[in-house]
Amino acid sequence: MSRVCEISGKRAMFGNNVSKAINKTKRRFEVNLIKKRFFIPEEDKWITLKVTASVLKTINRKGISAVLKEARAKGKSI
Repeated sequence: MSRVCEISGKRAMFGNNVSKAINKTKRRFEVNLIKKRFFIPEEDKWITLKVTASVLKTINRKGISAVLKEARAKGKSI
């Protein structure tokens, strides 16, 4: 499975390593993904999501139900 956040859709970016001699080689900037289980009391079930650290902070602030509601409104199938 690819390294993509299931809520925000963030994925790896690409860029260059630049040496002191200004030689450039390709590199990847990976996302900070965390695999985490959440309990949804409205549905009375557990779900496992791969989310970025920034989305995890948003879930802690707003709550899992509100974040899932926003994601489903945007068309994510969670």
